[in-house]
Amino acid sequence: MSRFAQLSALFLAGAFMSQPVPAAETSAPVKASQWLKTTKSWDGTPITFAGGQGEVTTLSIDIQPGAETGWHLHPVPSFAMVLQGTLQVRLQDGRTREFQAGEAFAEVVNTAHNGRNAGTVPVKLLVVYAGAPGATLTEKQ
Repeated sequence: MSRFAQLSALFLAGAFMSQPVPAAETSAPVKASQWLKTTKSWDGTPITFAGGQGEVTTLSIDIQPGAETGWHLHPVPSFAMVLQGTLQVRLQDGRTREFQAGEAFAEVVNTAHNGRNAGTVPVKLLVVYAGAPGATLTEKQ
């Protein structure tokens, strides 16, 4: 595993573990729960990293009920956690997937998609992008 991939994995683990997670054992002073470990994005495409200097960007994204992100793609790997609501993601080939609060997933890379709030409460996402300094994170289509 490259140094960049190792650092990205550590950052992602820390970012996702900082979210509240119900614990079966409440007396433990520190508890780690794995929310996502994958080598593929949700559509089955392998996740790959290029060598060189990496840059990690974390965003919170809110999508109001019925609102859409518009068609876009991510040229760098990104990983999301749905903190609230129901997010529906559609690919141009028609495949659709819904993600509920508490679900983590690897976004599709270089694949146009549209996100839509399919619920009645705002969708709140935590998204972590793993790219290179100055890299474009999102391209509108």
